[in-house]
Amino acid sequence: MRNATLRQLKVFETVARHSSFSRAAEELHLTQPAISTQVKTLEGHVGMPLFEQLGKKIYLTPAGTELLHHSRAIIAHFQAAEEAMTQFKGVTGGRLNVAVISAGDYFLPRLLVNFAGRHQGVILNLSVHNREELLRQLADNMTDLAIMVRPPTDMDTVNESFAPHPYVVVAAPGHPLAREKNIPIAALTDAPWIIREKGSDTRKSMEEGLAQHLPGMNIAMEIKSTETIKQAVMAGMGISFLSAHTIGLELQAKSLVVLDVQELPVMHNWYLVHRRNKRLPPVAQAFREFLLAEGAPLLEQLTRLDPRLLQPPRTKPRSRNTRTAGQES
Repeated sequence: MRNATLRQLKVFETVARHSSFSRAAEELHLTQPAISTQVKTLEGHVGMPLFEQLGKKIYLTPAGTELLHHSRAIIAHFQAAEEAMTQFKGVTGGRLNVAVISAGDYFLPRLLVNFAGRHQGVILNLSVHNREELLRQLADNMTDLAIMVRPPTDMDTVNESFAPHPYVVVAAPGHPLAREKNIPIAALTDAPWIIREKGSDTRKSMEEGLAQHLPGMNIAMEIKSTETIKQAVMAGMGISFLSAHTIGLELQAKSLVVLDVQELPVMHNWYLVHRRNKRLPPVAQAFREFLLAEGAPLLEQLTRLDPRLLQPPRTKPRSRNTRTAGQES
């Protein structure tokens, strides 16, 4: 092992994380043969195989599983050393590592560009995941900052809200209820719903916000891509529950409409999350301060969000026969 290099360990860790040589090659911007060569060289230093192939899938050997643990620790130590050195450089010249749930990729790149325009030499590293993948990024110390809707409850993290995040029901403009007002959610349960997959923040928000109505809903499709869901809704295949921050362009183009549904929007917040024991490099600390100070107004401006979607959810209308306190029964 004494001749193994950090580069080989990083390649090995990436292959192990993806369980794929080709996906590791994509992430590291290398060819697949180059990835295979690095892994074979490392196996030569170790003196035993690190992966085994069963069918079309690869799996870690027991030796590979043990080395993965040590590789991640070594990589983390090198990252900590690099971050410590950036303390002497200040914000300029640092690398900003940010991970975000998929709904955030509709605005975060523009926020990052806005931030980088104020700090010369900053290198941006953005990755997009569903919630479960994002939590793994935090757990494995693969990112400095995470932007999400539901901070983890089983991890020691610092969670700071920086902007409201409404969820709405969307439909094609020609939907029969597109012009209706104050629609009861019960009136939508029989409609075909096209929703995000389990494990996504959007799905979690739907399950919480519409919990009592879910058992009777007609779930037509579960799709991992928000873009594909929007295309399906525009085609008239059904309705969906989506983040209002993902549909700005479609609302402007009038290719989607937000249905005026009782008890909606479901309101959450965007959170900036990092491990409590993580010493943020200067560039990450500067981005944190930027989001907390300017994130909400910039987000509203960049997504061109209708201010009405930030209003408290509309409640069910009271029955005319309902007596107020003090009336005779």
